[in-house]
Parts: sequence; structure tokens; C-alpha cells
Amino acid sequence: MGENIHGTFISEKVSRIRWKPDDLTEAKSFVTGSWDNPVNSVTYWTFDTNEEDNESYPVIISSHAFLGDVTELKFIGRDLFAASSSVGSVHLLQIQDNPYAQFKEHVCWEFIHNFRTSDYASCTALSTFEQDIVSVGEDGKINLLTAREKTPVRVIENADSCSLHCVDFLKHSEVLTGNLRGHMKVWDLRNNQDTPTTTFILSAQTKTRATSLAHHPTQRHIVVAGGGDGSLTVWDLRHNTYPISQLNAHSSAVSEVMFHPDRPENLFSCSISGQLWHWNNAQNSKLKLDSGDIHWLNTIGTRGKVDVNSLCATLHKPINSIDINRSTLLFGCDNEAMYVIKNISL
Repeated sequence: MGENIHGTFISEKVSRIRWKPDDLTEAKSFVTGSWDNPVNSVTYWTFDTNEEDNESYPVIISSHAFLGDVTELKFIGRDLFAASSSVGSVHLLQIQDNPYAQFKEHVCWEFIHNFRTSDYASCTALSTFEQDIVSVGEDGKINLLTAREKTPVRVIENADSCSLHCVDFLKHSEVLTGNLRGHMKVWDLRNNQDTPTTTFILSAQTKTRATSLAHHPTQRHIVVAGGGDGSLTVWDLRHNTYPISQLNAHSSAVSEVMFHPDRPENLFSCSISGQLWHWNNAQNSKLKLDSGDIHWLNTIGTRGKVDVNSLCATLHKPINSIDINRSTLLFGCDNEAMYVIKNISL
């Protein structure tokens, strides 16, 4: 690991890691979720400066027991965030503004993902738009939730015939889902019919599941999907549903793909192969791909050669989650550790 990377062993596998969005001057605090424990947890962290070396390191402020594996964490406000569970529930949690910063549960939408046998189904992913939350699960169901209501606003019971693995709000009334077979569907939430407005395939060449979705921060019609084969596929959803490009990227399934929120010419991806990559147009990259094979960055305002930096040595365990705030990136792994990378060149 490089000098700008610091790892912290936390004795649990990290499924999700997210910056808390209220820090205006610098990244100061974040939350993590665990998986594969008898009792899992959502944990709130901050940074404490060590007087000996004047470096800051993560320290726990508070922790909250969680039923099932944490499958997603998404903030919808300064202290308010949604957390989804492998037992089919979605929780709306608040980090309280007191010396102990304990968690308060505002709403729990219990077991809203379930099979017809009455067994729970994992809530595999969720996405947020202001106070609205959309969840998908192994049961092929879509739930539209809002922080103001204790019951789902809308349920699309049979949205898919197989497991849905990822979802993203394209706009307030429109969501995109991806399933186990790589089928992508756009849903207009204003339409009372429980049918998608558009359906297309992640890959026409190989059958692979969709594992992660991300939209461009200012051009939400530009969407990147990670695949179960390690590929990255890019669409401009204004112009049909044929991909702008499809890249053979990671050697195993993409765990998460994410645009930088303020510098969207920078894209980050991680994989269950233990790889963590930064895609941009820097000229000093360690790993470079032929620009003739990559066209998607041209669509979002970058010209010339596209380079890929490997941000850390390949780990021997999956990297499950990433989040970026300014030039500091967090990532969590199955090696029971989380890492902070500072001063990333953007």
C-alpha cells in the first residue's frame, strides 16, 4: 500500500461505506455497514488526529445493531439515511446530534421484500431522490418509499421474474433496474401500469448480471453499469438503448461503480477480485487502455486518451464498496478492514 493509503482492521466484513454529507470544508465522518455476522452493525466513524505523527485515523463514535446483512446505505439528508437488509427490510436511521451520536430509527419498512412462500427475500439495492427511496430485491419486486410514510407508497409486485440486483433514480419519476440475467428496465413511476417503458440488455455478447448502476451527476441520462463478468457498460439513454461503449474492465464481478460528484470526468470502480480503479484523462497513469477502445468519456466532456489508475495493490479479498469526497476515497473489504486514500489526483 502507498503512503497515502491507511487501512484499519475492524474485525468485520464491510459491505457498504458512505461519507456523511454535511461537511463543507473537509471530509470528517462516515458510516459503514457489515455483513456475514450473527448480528451485524451500522457504525458511525470520525477522524482523530494522532499527536505523535499528526496524522488522522478513523475512530468509532457509535454503533447500531442491525438484523441481517447491510446491503446498502444511502443518505437522504444531513443526518438521515436509509439502510437495506438481507432479510428484506429497509430502515430509516438518524445520527442524533448529541455527544454520543447514537442512532435513532425513524421508520422500519419490515420484510417488504419476500417470496410467495412467506420467506423473506434480500433487499439487494436501493436508490434515493430527495426524500424518496426505491428498493429492489431477490423477489423481483420494486418498492417506492418516502420518509414521510410508514407504508410503501407504491409496490410493483412482479416487476421482474428473477432477482433484481441494482436500481437507480434517473429522475424523480423514473428509475432504472438491472437483474440477474442482465435485463435493464426503465420504469415511469407516473404510469399506473406495472410495466416498464423500456427494456434492453446489459450485454448482447455475453449473458451477465447487472451488479451496480451509477448516473452522471449533472447529466443523469448518462448511465454506467457494472457487470457480473467485470465489464463496464455506458449508455446515453436519450438515444435509444444501444451502449455507447462496453469495456472488459475487471477480472471478476464489479462490486460498485461511482462518478466523482463534483468532478464527473472521474469514475471509480471496484471488484470482488480485489481491484480498485480510477478512470480519468490523467497523463501519468500506471495502467493505460487504448483510447480507441474507450469512447464513453468523450460523451461527458473529456477529450483524448483515457487512462486507468490502479489505486491500490490487488487485495486477496473482495472490495465491496467505495465512496469519494473531494480527494479522499473510502473503501471497505471482506478482509475485515476499511481503507482511506487521501490526495487522489483528479
